[in-house]
Amino acid sequence: MKPHRIAIVGLGKIAIDQHVPSILGNPYFELAAIVSARGATVGDVPSFRTLDAFLTEMPDVELVAVCTPPAGRFALVRAALQAGRHVLIEKPPSATLGEITELAAIAAAERRVLFATWHSRFNPAVEEARKRLVGQRLLRLEVNWREDVRRWHPGQAWIWEAGGFGVFDPGSNALSIVTDIAPEPLFVASAKMEVPSNCQTAIGAELTFSTPDPIEGSRLGAVFDWRWEGEQSWTITIETTEGTRLTLTEGGTKLFVDDVLLVDEPSREYPRIYERFVTLLAEGRSDVDTRPLQLIADAFLVGERKQVEAFED
Repeated sequence: MKPHRIAIVGLGKIAIDQHVPSILGNPYFELAAIVSARGATVGDVPSFRTLDAFLTEMPDVELVAVCTPPAGRFALVRAALQAGRHVLIEKPPSATLGEITELAAIAAAERRVLFATWHSRFNPAVEEARKRLVGQRLLRLEVNWREDVRRWHPGQAWIWEAGGFGVFDPGSNALSIVTDIAPEPLFVASAKMEVPSNCQTAIGAELTFSTPDPIEGSRLGAVFDWRWEGEQSWTITIETTEGTRLTLTEGGTKLFVDDVLLVDEPSREYPRIYERFVTLLAEGRSDVDTRPLQLIADAFLVGERKQVEAFED
């Protein structure tokens, strides 16, 4: 089969570290163009300063992977869809729920595939955890997502601006896993957010969840901390009324059931995203799940805000 020609829009850290090698390593894709305001590129791949220039000059490139920050992404994705391109979006898919809802409607109207990726769902232990929780009731949910922003996201000032998500940028990874594996819907019951005095977004957050039919004594919550200088933690622990007890660690690459290690595989989340994109293209079907973004939006709606010391990168 002839490879799908694809362009990357936004050649930042995540695109260089993950999207480029995933595309180059998949025989179903050919990296055909880069769109970068800085004029950056990969090897001798053609580079365009604007999306409009790319859309005009390379009409035969059918796919676009949008890896820009969420704020301002709506116009790019809409333009690509209306120009007849299928679009894959880095998480979080948009700055607001309204934007991604509208983009899904545009994709349907244009008969284009739109894939709003949540990469952590594609880690190897997540699917096994979801299967084991089907039909059960949540008694305990404990999310501990603690990392050092200076280590993983150095110099990315946009994260601290309005629409940049702050700690909910990595936190969305945890919420994407939770919404995928939880056997019942989750709502944000309360939230506390710590916002540095020189930033617009939170550096720490604590959420409590509820379900449509809560169980007395259940404890469902999440802690996100971007100041963590100790051992990095990406852990989700779940207990159910049926007695299931499981823990996902290292972002979803390891699964423990009753303290027994059941799954332990290297992360292939980004290669698997592109494998999923191939399937969606073949089926002519979009994949747009807004549930993780809904939880983030609801946290801002009901959350308390506390100002903390300024953050200096």
